[in-house]
Amino acid sequence: MSHLRYFTAGESHGQALTGILEGMPAGLAIAEEDIAAQLHRRQQGHGRGGRMRIEQDHGRILSGVRFGKTLGAPITLHIENRDWQNWQTKMAVAAPAPENLERVEIPRPGHADLAGAIKYRTDDIRDILERASARETAMRVALGAIARKFLSCFEVIIASHVVQIHAARSRFTFLQETSSWPFPLAEINARADASSVRCLDAQAENEMIAAIDRAKQDRDTVGGIFEVAAFNLPAGLGSHVHWDRKLDGRLAAAMMSIPAVKGVEIGNGFHSAASWGSAVHDEIFHTAARGYYRVSNHAGGLEGGMTNGEPVVVRVAKKPISTLMRPLASVNMRTHEAAPAHLERSDVCAVPAASVIGEAVLALVLADAMLEKFGGDAMPEIEERWRAWKKQ
Repeated sequence: MSHLRYFTAGESHGQALTGILEGMPAGLAIAEEDIAAQLHRRQQGHGRGGRMRIEQDHGRILSGVRFGKTLGAPITLHIENRDWQNWQTKMAVAAPAPENLERVEIPRPGHADLAGAIKYRTDDIRDILERASARETAMRVALGAIARKFLSCFEVIIASHVVQIHAARSRFTFLQETSSWPFPLAEINARADASSVRCLDAQAENEMIAAIDRAKQDRDTVGGIFEVAAFNLPAGLGSHVHWDRKLDGRLAAAMMSIPAVKGVEIGNGFHSAASWGSAVHDEIFHTAARGYYRVSNHAGGLEGGMTNGEPVVVRVAKKPISTLMRPLASVNMRTHEAAPAHLERSDVCAVPAASVIGEAVLALVLADAMLEKFGGDAMPEIEERWRAWKKQ
């Protein structure tokens, strides 16, 4: 059973997004400004659409916090959809539906449209696309902001960057030895955020921007790959004893739940498949000063479903967005006649934003794993156990 669990609710053009985070210990200092900072990061990036000019996401705390500290009770967050004022008729809660309502009847290839309409037996695909929209991830970022604040109390740093957009690829990876990085660990997110594509390689950044601009000109979309990592984690989070306790499995599931994600690897997962074992496994060393350590991290910080003390590094592949301004071939679900796919306002590229979403879901999974290992209902209790572990 999860020690920390969350739920989200709300439609893309509904009145608001709502989230509930259950299991956060009492005594964690949290403010709406902590949440706002992460929501702002999610809204940035070259290739975002017009929706980002409308929404100014702010996560209001409705419950579970008193005088700036968590109570140990469920935390409820609320994000208003400013675009709701333009959709009150199409997305009204009360019956009946307007007589002149324009139903969405032509599914988009690559989206939840067709499968969802068949599953839920609806003749209006808007019933599906509103909840399937990546707008839902705004709430996951808000909830993840609380989880990352919790992790920061234990010196854990969460970071991400974009590795690839279309064919343009960065030379930088979190799997490099930190001693070879051209900047301090604490500056990673600030440096990535300073790039409109969240890329740490200046040459690749220009190529990525050019690829996005070309896609926009061609009325196409483009995907890519991002890396997300956690540093300073204790060894032994997760477990080898059962499939649903393996931390790599939990992380892969969380990343795959992000809209448009089609591939996840831990460390050098796919590259390892074409390598010799002697070149893949991270040799183990020990000194009195450092304790156990490695000089490589091909495993991405996870062995046997558990953290091994190295940075946890997850690489995530995001397909191109399925709404194209030059629509693909589809079929009208009412008439069964061929027709161009439905057009819905969308982005050209959302890989930079997806990397921030990846940070949020990584923080939520790792916060749960920390609570699983150290337990406790209040922050002082957990901190005491963590300090004892560090001393050991």
